[in-house]
Amino acid sequence: MPQVALRHRFGHDGFALDVAFDAPESGVTALFGPSGCGKSTILAAVAGLLRPQEGRVAIGGEVVLDTARGIALPPERRRCAVVFQDARLFPHLSVETNLRYGLRRAPRDADGPSFNEVVALLGIDHLLARRPGGLSGGERQRVALGRALLARPRLLLMDEPLAALDAARRAEVLPFLARLRDVARLPILYVTHALDEVDALADHLVLLEHGRVLANGPVTTLAARTDLPLAARRDAGVLLDCTVGAAPLDGLTRLDFPGGALVTTLHPGAPGTRLRVRVRARDIAVAIEEPRGISTQNILRTTLTDIQPAGEGQEVFLRLAIGPSTLLARITRDSVRRLALRPGMPLWALVKAVTFDHRMAVGAERPIEPGGDDALPAA
Repeated sequence: MPQVALRHRFGHDGFALDVAFDAPESGVTALFGPSGCGKSTILAAVAGLLRPQEGRVAIGGEVVLDTARGIALPPERRRCAVVFQDARLFPHLSVETNLRYGLRRAPRDADGPSFNEVVALLGIDHLLARRPGGLSGGERQRVALGRALLARPRLLLMDEPLAALDAARRAEVLPFLARLRDVARLPILYVTHALDEVDALADHLVLLEHGRVLANGPVTTLAARTDLPLAARRDAGVLLDCTVGAAPLDGLTRLDFPGGALVTTLHPGAPGTRLRVRVRARDIAVAIEEPRGISTQNILRTTLTDIQPAGEGQEVFLRLAIGPSTLLARITRDSVRRLALRPGMPLWALVKAVTFDHRMAVGAERPIEPGGDDALPAA
């Protein structure tokens, strides 16, 4: 697994980076945090584009940087492929030649997808004869992804690859990133400050602030922690990995998750499609008795396990257990007092809306129906 430990200061009183984390052997590890927190600096050091003052980096079991032992492999020997905000394609070469440049850099004995497989994976076969200047921003990024993958790296580094794209082009590229994640089966370090990209792509999350690691773990676990800055966001809530149910319910779609199910009016894919749902804390109301005679269908029986402050205001988070899964509800302190809420008591959670990117399924081999990602009405 990739192992990273870095310490670096820019100037006498400049920005200081001091981080250490391990990433899983496959899947997307998102480096997430505000601008200036050190995300891109970490990627540069891992790739060999920056020599930190102190550090150790191991990739695929090989130490590529150890300042204490005087080890610092050059970038070309680290077998990292980098995808930047700008695609950095050769403008005078065709798309096919740009792609084959990546293939020429691949070690002869390295396993990886073939040229034709990568072209099909990213849907760029119709672009092969064109030059980068005639491509849209989204198409250029797909070609850059293909070139990186054809280099057959043991670690793929992505430095905010969607940041320079407008909303439509981001929507175009996201499904292909998901495809790449699922097919490539290699570790990916993905820098972003966009939470929706974390929701859609990440398996693991390294949360950064002021050059330090605040938390490091599975994205679904960290999303539900109320002691992290994520909880201060308006869209704070939990992530549920769901599966589309076997049959529609009167035009509704059932989304099964460990411990329960939700229904929605939209149709994010065929039965068996897997996708990730964000259930925002502000979209959940609670009741101490089972509600009757109301139109809301997403009424889930839960157990209140904890009550935690939501910042310094008059609101709190309720942590609700439903089987092995967790929900968060955000209500006022006055509501806690009026309902006499206490840990251990049963509560009914009324889910008013769920959000998910219905262009893309988690683990799917192709994007699902086109459209935007919004707060979607629960049934």
